[in-house]
Amino acid sequence: MKSPLFDVDSSGARNLGDLPEWDLTDLYESPDSADFKRDMDWLEAACADFARDYEGKLETLDAADMLEAVRRYEKIDVVGGRIMSYAGLRYYQVTTDSDRGKFLTDAQDRMTSYTTPLVFWGLEFNRLSDDHVEGLLNESDELARYKPIFDRMRAMRPYQLSDELEKFLHDQSTVGGTAWNKLFDETIAGLTFTVDGEENGIEGTLNYLTEQDRAKREAAFHALTDVFGQNIRTFARVHNTLAKEKEIEDRWRGMPTPQTGRHLANHVEPEVVQALRDAVVDAYPRLSHRYYGLKAKWLGLDRMQVWDRNAPLPMESDRIVDWDEAKGIVMDAYGSFDPRMADIAQPFFEKGWIDAPVKPGKSPGAFAHPTVTDAHPYVLLNYLGKPRDVMTLAHELGHGVHQVLAAGQGELLSSTPLTLAETASVFGEMLTFRKLLAGAPDEAEKKVLLAGKVEDMINTVVRQIAFYDFECKLHDARRGGELTPDDINALWMSVQAESLGPVFDFAPGYETFWAYIPHFVHSPFYVYAYAFGDGLVNALYAVYEESGESFNDKYFAMLKAGGSMHHKELLAPFGLDASDPAFWNKGLSMIEGFIDELEAMES
Repeated sequence: MKSPLFDVDSSGARNLGDLPEWDLTDLYESPDSADFKRDMDWLEAACADFARDYEGKLETLDAADMLEAVRRYEKIDVVGGRIMSYAGLRYYQVTTDSDRGKFLTDAQDRMTSYTTPLVFWGLEFNRLSDDHVEGLLNESDELARYKPIFDRMRAMRPYQLSDELEKFLHDQSTVGGTAWNKLFDETIAGLTFTVDGEENGIEGTLNYLTEQDRAKREAAFHALTDVFGQNIRTFARVHNTLAKEKEIEDRWRGMPTPQTGRHLANHVEPEVVQALRDAVVDAYPRLSHRYYGLKAKWLGLDRMQVWDRNAPLPMESDRIVDWDEAKGIVMDAYGSFDPRMADIAQPFFEKGWIDAPVKPGKSPGAFAHPTVTDAHPYVLLNYLGKPRDVMTLAHELGHGVHQVLAAGQGELLSSTPLTLAETASVFGEMLTFRKLLAGAPDEAEKKVLLAGKVEDMINTVVRQIAFYDFECKLHDARRGGELTPDDINALWMSVQAESLGPVFDFAPGYETFWAYIPHFVHSPFYVYAYAFGDGLVNALYAVYEESGESFNDKYFAMLKAGGSMHHKELLAPFGLDASDPAFWNKGLSMIEGFIDELEAMES
């Protein structure tokens, strides 16, 4: 999953030590390896055999036969997941390499073709009566273990189409959304920006927005807006097409809102998301407006420009954290919480599970990809030694730890809904922050750390909810017709002043900054999961501070559960309930508390 700091991090080239790169041979030795061909051939046959053995027959299966079918389906999921993980990760290393792009596209085409016969599985299972399914689950504890998967499948019952239409949608996906996603990725990765005579990719240029030198930040801003402006028609076309494609499919399915599909996938109730959104928007004045007012004073500015948003504080050093130090900071924080956490994280540094350096054509941002449960996760970073890069390492490594622990659930149950997938990552960040804060040598360093954490939380909560509101407006407006770049720009600006506050001016060009945010393209309405995760972790951390080590085993049990439980079940042992509107205010109060501390330092 990409870090919410994607739009404020990374780039450049410095002496950072020996940065690790991926070793993908744990998946396949090479694109033309015998193992890759073997798995592709096996997958083609396995999908055809599965359809032959089960299509039109699910109603006749007893519990033992249904369990066998589920296990065969899960094995197909593992092999297909390994193939696509390898092709995708290899592509993300150099998205501008046409051979890697072809390899990924060819793999996607074959995967789509081979798995089209499997479309019947969910559709036919959903046509079974509730009594029939309940009877099967009562007959077999092993089959009943998969109930969370069946529940999520059956939540789609009101929205599924005919078998023929579902197969068509599956078959044409590689020339639909997938193709537009790839166009976006390749366009972003291929952009170059000239700042003070130097050319950089998007990561390097965004990194300048965190420099002490205000003139450098402004120059980077103008370089970004110039290039975004030159490509804005392409980005508008991508967004128009994907939003229209989604509108058509949602209309055919009878989805009541554009967000419904995401809520179903996240296994979260719409009213819970709405309560989160409303709580955050209501807190804008107490959070971002108040914090940025403080920051303007620290920077000696009456008004702030958007290139000042992520500026370091004047007292902040510009020292670079090399890789070994970053590893030590994060591993110390993890180990101090629980040695088991550090033990799980250690192989990521030693076995080629992290790709850290910034390289031409490399996918921007950061993510942790779980691959499949019989392999291991891989973490992508664009590490340049900024303190925020250390926090990004802590964040993505938290995902990796979560994915390792959840793998014991098996392929179908290990995948965690996005709303819960941020739990370990944000918790890992909090552990790292608290460790650094406790070791701060003086008030000035403590102030820098607190301010940095508040900014990260604002990026994770306030900014992501503003992104969510932008997406809601975008998809709603697209239902009324084609949107011009100016239309989309206006929607973007409609949420910016509201969320960032009255201290900001918005220089011409900022209206195009929606163009490079990948979540809008890859995963519509994904962004609220960051705010969900941050609020959840803030509440969890409060429980941890109150209960001490008795918290740890419950925390590891929650991570090990993967996607096998609903958020209500997972949070119950901690005495928490995300469906309670007051829950979100508890999480937001932690951010307010940090801002209170910063204000107290001014007096």
